[in-house]
Formats: sequence, C-alpha cells, structure tokens
Amino acid sequence: MKPIHRKLKIALIVILATFLTGVLAVAGINIYMISFSNKYTMTSQEAAELTDVDCIMVLGCGVRGNSPTPLLADRLQRGVEVFELGAAPKLLMSGDHGQEDYDEVNVMKQYALDSGITEADIFMDHAGFSTYESMYRAKEIFGVKKMIIVTQKYHLSRALYIANKLGIEAYGVASDYRTFSGQLGRDAREVLARVKDMFTTIFKPKPTYLGEAIPISGDGTATNG
Repeated sequence: MKPIHRKLKIALIVILATFLTGVLAVAGINIYMISFSNKYTMTSQEAAELTDVDCIMVLGCGVRGNSPTPLLADRLQRGVEVFELGAAPKLLMSGDHGQEDYDEVNVMKQYALDSGITEADIFMDHAGFSTYESMYRAKEIFGVKKMIIVTQKYHLSRALYIANKLGIEAYGVASDYRTFSGQLGRDAREVLARVKDMFTTIFKPKPTYLGEAIPISGDGTATNG
C-alpha cells in the first residue's frame, strides 16, 4: 500500500471514530437526562399531592400579538389546571419580554386572570429568555426552593434536569393535550439543547439579567410591568 493511501485510510478511520464517538456521547447525554427526569415527572393529580410547593412555573413558548401560540396555550391550560387542584399557591409565568413590542409574560398572565386566578397569585419573570435562565432566575430572584414545571413532554426533561442541578426541587407535569406539526424539528433541536445545557449546568453562567429579589411568597403585582 502506498504511503499516501495508508495515510488516507488512517485519516478516514480517525474521522469515522470521532464521528461515532460524538454520536454516542450525544445519545448517552440524552438518555441520561431523560432517565434522570422521569422520576420527577407526574400527572396533575399526583402533583396536587405534593407538599410545600412554592409555585407552578409555566414556560413561555411564543405569542402572536395578544394571543398565546397553540403550544403555549396548552401549557397555560395545564398550569391553570394544576393550580386549581391546589398544587401550589402561586403561578410563575417565565418568558421573553426583552422588547417593548414582544411580551410573552403579560399575555400568559392575562390567560390566568381570564381563568379566574387572583392577580396577586400570578408572578411574571420578564427575563426568562431560555430554559436555563428561567430556572436560574426562579431560584435567585424569586427564591423558589420547590416547584412544579409545566411544559410539553419533549421539553420537560431538560427543564427538570436544569432546575434540579441548580438546586431547586422540581417536578414536572406535561402539557400534551394534542399533537402539533413540526414536532420532528422540535425533537431534533431538543436533542442538541440537552447536550448544551448538560454543560451549562456544570459551568453555571449568570443569566442575561438578575436584579433585586422578589420573593415568590409575596404579592405577584410586584412583577407588573
């Protein structure tokens, strides 16, 4: 075998081995994170049996004007359901309000108000720009120690993993009332997001914004704006 052919063969073997190692690492991280979170996932009724829960966190997922997207509407419906079952005394709406003309959290709050929930029991996290930032701020700004997270199942394992790794005792209720087109793409993005946030929880960078403490045990109107 000529030296150039031998070198090419070695290079191809190294590339293939590197690729397979990467695939196995991604698969392993995803399997581990999903397995880790499964023991914290429950039904609405099971969540209602928990004690000393500070709040129910609903994670933002897009709005169109003053209306939640269908994905977000399902999260809100489930969050209100869990609240009405008495699982926690407060709701924490965490989403993107980084621009004046884009406001997830006030739309989320209005949904809860329209459902009959008292304004004082609804907190808004205006700087929940990512799942990681929502969890970080829940602990550092709102003083959350134990909570229930509501989002779709595909997203729930990562949210639960991050929260627990940041020191919050977190449980999850999935909001899968129906299926949506484009789920394959969301699942694919989530595979990579789990890998990213596995490392994010190791290094624990600060979120985009912190600020003064707003205890979740207080009055939710303190978060109006």
